[in-house]
Amino acid sequence: MPEIHVAERAGVGPDGKPRPSEDHVVVLENAALVLDGATSSRLDLPSGGWYAGHLAERLAASLHESPGADLAAVLAGAIAEVAVKHDLKPGAAPSSTVAMLRWTADRVDGLVLADSPIVAFGQSGPSVLADDRLATLRRKGRLSSEARVRALRNTEDGFWVAEADPTAARHAVRRSWPRHEVDTVLLATDGVAVAVDDYRILDWSQLLEIGRTQGLSAVLDTVRAAEAGDPGCLRWPRAKPHDDQALIMVDFR
Repeated sequence: MPEIHVAERAGVGPDGKPRPSEDHVVVLENAALVLDGATSSRLDLPSGGWYAGHLAERLAASLHESPGADLAAVLAGAIAEVAVKHDLKPGAAPSSTVAMLRWTADRVDGLVLADSPIVAFGQSGPSVLADDRLATLRRKGRLSSEARVRALRNTEDGFWVAEADPTAARHAVRRSWPRHEVDTVLLATDGVAVAVDDYRILDWSQLLEIGRTQGLSAVLDTVRAAEAGDPGCLRWPRAKPHDDQALIMVDFR
């Protein structure tokens, strides 16, 4: 059993006011998950955090019941079960990112759907498992409104995310590593990954070093300190001053 550390912190809503985190973390005997429910202004739908919580519960149960099952099949089944149980319809349902890590004596498997990356570290440095479709669309200016996000969600020329359509699981990004080549793995929601991907105040190796030497909360502090220095969201344009943060470190050393 590896040593596992977790840090979480709620952000604020688009109005800048505190509210419960929409990130969810699951740690099992041979797996770890992070999910980031998408914030939405639609009052006629449950929140992304509500959906992420229900999906996390179903994923955890499935991985416990079938610890060796194909990860994409596990995700597809969980999406379908939550949709049926709560009468969710594709295109009119809350959504969530998913990052799943599972390990055996020989192998470490990762699956990422939308922008919650997994980073495995070994002697050759960081190996990043990331789904960059959302980031690519943002760079191209194609996600300028919530309506445009909905129009591109779970489409071939858009991006894929857990929602009410189980076929999204087939579009997840996956990778496996030999267990003996992996020292440590990080799973992060984008409220943490922005330090590397957008703010560029850290690289993944520096982020890991802070986590190992100062604790994962110090990583979250580093991101929040940078954002506090940009209260108007001018240097780093973003929908809210502080996003929810969730970070898991799975240490195989």
